[in-house]
Formats: sequence, C-alpha cells, structure tokens
Amino acid sequence: MTAPRRISVLGATGSVGLATLDLVARAVPGAFDVVALTARTNAVELARQAIRHRASHVAIADPAAAPELREALAGHPGIAIGVGEDAVCEAAAVPADWTMAAIVGAAGLRPTLEAVRQGAALAFANKECLVCAGPLFMQEAARCGATLLPVDSEHNAVFQVFNGAHRSAIRSITLTASGGPFRTWPLERMAAASRTDALTHRPGRMGQRVDDE
Repeated sequence: MTAPRRISVLGATGSVGLATLDLVARAVPGAFDVVALTARTNAVELARQAIRHRASHVAIADPAAAPELREALAGHPGIAIGVGEDAVCEAAAVPADWTMAAIVGAAGLRPTLEAVRQGAALAFANKECLVCAGPLFMQEAARCGATLLPVDSEHNAVFQVFNGAHRSAIRSITLTASGGPFRTWPLERMAAASRTDALTHRPGRMGQRVDDE
C-alpha cells in the first residue's frame, strides 16, 4: 500500500473546488488525505466539506463568517480553524503533495504563491496569478521546483497542445475571447461596437484596463 496523497483545495466552495472534492470522494478509499480547505465566506459549505473529507485544517477569509464556521465544526475538535486572509495563506502552506488553487481573482495570488513555495504539484484555475504577477509566479515556481498544472479552460487547452511529441509541428497558437458582451450580437452591430461596449463585459465588472498594441 502506498501512502495517501496529501491534497489541499484553496477555494473549496466554488465550482472548481467542489468539482475537485467530488472527484476525491469518488476515488479509491485511502488514495487521498485532504489536509487543508479554504473559502471566502461560505462557512456552511466549507464545514460540510471539511467534515466529509476529514480535513485537518480549514480557513475562512471573511472574519464575519467565522462564528458560523466554528458553530458548524463545534463537534469536530480535530479540525484546526483559521480566520482571515493570513490564515488562508497559512492553510496554503500546510504541507501537501498536490494543491488545487481555485480562489477567484487577485485574492488568490498570495495563497497560491504559498502553495508554489512548497515545491510540490500545483493545479491552478486562477489565471489572475499570471495576469497580476506572471514573472514572479513563474520565478518562484522554478526556484522551488514546483510542478504547475493549468486547469482553467484556456490555458489548459494550450497546455494540452504542447505535447512533446508534436511540439515541432506547432507554428502558432490563437486564443479567442469568450465573446464578452458581443456574443449574441449580429455581425452588423459588432462592426459599430465602441470601446465602452467592449468594457461592458459579462457577467460582472471586469475593470477598465485595455492595453493598446
């Protein structure tokens, strides 16, 4: 018997985090040991997943959600509870063989860097780590010997294209946008689209940065 693979899930209550934990639940019993789970505000779901997977550490970023988390885990003294952004980073630093980094947005940068510094395997769905601090992120991964596994749809597609057996056959890679506000527009309307139209991105506010070529 081999030892269970220790895993952490940062952003455990989001869609990627829950999908990851669902796969863990379907695995051969004893194959994985969930060591740390984090969430931003969803204390109830974080507690449910921690109990289900017998996690040893949990951390919730929003202090306002801490009482609810502590109440939900009151009967489980073996689960260490952390509160606040620093606690999320501490959870990310708990020794693990494999970490899923699925915290949305720039808030995921610090915890994901902590996971990288373990020098283990890091699956990351948070492309903002590369957008916000790409050179630093890649430098730390190289320095610590971490293995990066992109799982977000766009960069995972590129990752799969770079199969070593076929790399010499690749001349260029084109990444198309998801469509944004124009995905339902007819071509005639798109021809007259303005900068303001382009910045009205779905489903929420994406900011105003536009880099000119």
